Amino acid sequence: MPFLIPVLALAIFAQGTSEFMLAGLLLPLSSDLGVEPAQAGLLTSAFAVGMVVGAPAVAVFGARWRPRRTLVLLLLAFIVAHAVAAVSTSFWVLLATRVVAALANAGFLAIALSTVRGIVSPVQTTRAVATLLAGTTLATIVGVPAGALLASLLGWRSTFWGVVLLCIPAVVGLLLDRTLGRVAPAPRVRVRTELAELRRRVVLVPVILAVLVNAGTFGVFTFLGVIGTEGGVAESWVPALLAAFGVGAFVGVSATARWAAHRERTWVAAGALSSTALWLLLAFGAESASVVFAGASLGGMLSFAVGSALISRIVREATGAPVLGGAYATVALNLGAIAGPVSAAFAYSFTGVQGIVLTAAVLTAAAASLAVLLKTSP
Repeated sequence: MPFLIPVLALAIFAQGTSEFMLAGLLLPLSSDLGVEPAQAGLLTSAFAVGMVVGAPAVAVFGARWRPRRTLVLLLLAFIVAHAVAAVSTSFWVLLATRVVAALANAGFLAIALSTVRGIVSPVQTTRAVATLLAGTTLATIVGVPAGALLASLLGWRSTFWGVVLLCIPAVVGLLLDRTLGRVAPAPRVRVRTELAELRRRVVLVPVILAVLVNAGTFGVFTFLGVIGTEGGVAESWVPALLAAFGVGAFVGVSATARWAAHRERTWVAAGALSSTALWLLLAFGAESASVVFAGASLGGMLSFAVGSALISRIVREATGAPVLGGAYATVALNLGAIAGPVSAAFAYSFTGVQGIVLTAAVLTAAAASLAVLLKTSP
């Protein structure tokens, strides 16, 4: 595996930390800036929307340059956005920096995923993509709890400076790496041709499945603190609960990297069915703190095992979209990250925490029923 892969994973870890860390910062941030927590929650929505819009737009715009230049410039823009956020005293300036950071993050992830296909063999694609996504799962293990702890000790602004420091080694690694220097710019972008890839079943089916699975995943993860608190988990143990989910997610991505190649249809179908069963068990056992902890860990493992296999499939099969192939994967991931919390919030308002987990079960059951449409891996 080229050294470039862990360098990219480090950058994605820093970016994932930024995306998830606001879960532990809303109260101190809203108090300092003089806004309601509900208004501060717009920062999370702005980031997710920026990711969906930014993935294809930035990927197309950046295709005119060699991948290394584009990745470095996007990471520098991400750093500047966080530095401005760390010194801002205006909520609206902070909101703008979140949009800029999301655009840079989305473009970086889309281009990194597309570039992987050109620097590793087809056999290594699943493992390489899973390694990149491990950066995101490590962010859920370390980023959310560490960000909350750092904010409690040094204030919420210190968390933004922490993200800046995490990005610097990745910038240096990208500048020193020679693998990307040999990768030519993408061919001239034919947007209509690349968008036509979405009409191919081998691309469209995993995109739909990825949206469904990730919607269930992020619906539960967003409200995991609420589920835990109502299930008897002490407030001081909520960061540990979030970390348990992240540890499970890391195990799931690692398992996909090791064992999912050439058996993805079976892997996805079995994983989605298992996730459905787990969410059903959690929905009716969420009154026990031990059940909530076990459900969080196993849910993270199964969800990310399935999700990372689907992202790998999208990247590998979108051969007719050398620029937008990675963007399709990024958009699928983040459409789920938008739809999941919205549907979970709607269910919670009517049926409480049980509705959150039952919604995830319905989404993964739909994915399991559609997994038969996946083409068998060669």
